[in-house]
Parts: sequence; C-alpha cells; structure tokens
Amino acid sequence: MNRHLLCRRPRDERGAISVWFATASLVMIILVGMAVDLGGKVHTQQHARSVAAQAARTGAQEVQGSTAVRGEDLRVDIFAAKSAAQDYLRAAGVEGTVSVTGGDTLVVRTTDTYDSKFLGIIGLNSMPVTGEASARLIRAEGGIER
Repeated sequence: MNRHLLCRRPRDERGAISVWFATASLVMIILVGMAVDLGGKVHTQQHARSVAAQAARTGAQEVQGSTAVRGEDLRVDIFAAKSAAQDYLRAAGVEGTVSVTGGDTLVVRTTDTYDSKFLGIIGLNSMPVTGEASARLIRAEGGIER
C-alpha cells in the first residue's frame, strides 16, 4: 500500500459553516426584502391608480348645467372639472395632472413614491409609481349611449 494515502491528514474545515451561514442569511434577507418591498410597490401603484380613477370620476361630475338642462350634448365644465379633480388629489395626498380631451373626457395621471423598507440595503431607497384613469361623460337613455 501507498504510505502517503494512509497518512493523509484531514482538511481543516473549521469556520466553513459560518461563511455559508452568513452568505445564506444575506441572501434570505435580500429575498424577503424583495418580497416585502415589491409587494409594497404594487400596493402603492394600486393606490395611485385608484386615486386617479376617483379623481377622474369626481371631476367628470362637473357638467355644464345649461346644456344638460336643454337636453343637448353633455359637456364637462372644464375649469370646474379640473379644479374638482385637483382638489381630490390634494385631499388624497397624491401628486398628479389633470387634463380634458375631446371636451368630454377627463384624464388624471398620478405619481407617487414607495419608500423601500429593506431594499435600501442594496441602494434601492425608493421606487416611483404612476397611475392613470379617465372618465368620459356620456348621455344615455335606457342604458344605451346616445
């Protein structure tokens, strides 16, 4: 038999588990952080969209009374609609823009920011989110657009 094979000393593996545990812990923290923060971003984005939709509905209710009473085309009072939608955004604490297109469609775009809880560890302190919604004022009789 070969003497060199019998006399081999075992490798010193002291501390190997500590390096593995530290690496695995860091990976787990990052994965949990991603799950928490990406979930938070999705929630914030849904909120931005919801606020945009509510602001658009609020503004679209500002009908020009004179044409509506006469049974003519319904028109949004552009100044009042923009003002009502901006007031709603301000009350909700969300920044955004309001515009009117085609004389009867109110478009609201919101912007917000999700502040990271965990991902700041890797330099991702905040994530921007946006939302957009529109409300179109239509005239309907018996559920049919006229």
